[in-house]
Amino acid sequence: MPARIEYKASVCHDLKGLDPAVAEQILDEQESILLKNPGQGKLLEGQSGGRLKYHAGEYRFIYTQVEDAVLVLRVGIRTPKEE
Repeated sequence: MPARIEYKASVCHDLKGLDPAVAEQILDEQESILLKNPGQGKLLEGQSGGRLKYHAGEYRFIYTQVEDAVLVLRVGIRTPKEE
């Protein structure tokens, strides 16, 4: 289980465009999820380098596990898959 969650600078940029209440809700939810079980995300396809994605409502966050922490790389609105 990770000891902490770290955020890449790009996450701050991703959240700036959102309503502050929504951004706080996203952060609270991802912290709750990632601290309990960081391995529950799905591996990204292709050359992901071990990156995982997790969908929380209409948002998705991309992260990776590093030593005793989880590093959140990006947060954004999910884009629907084209069929």
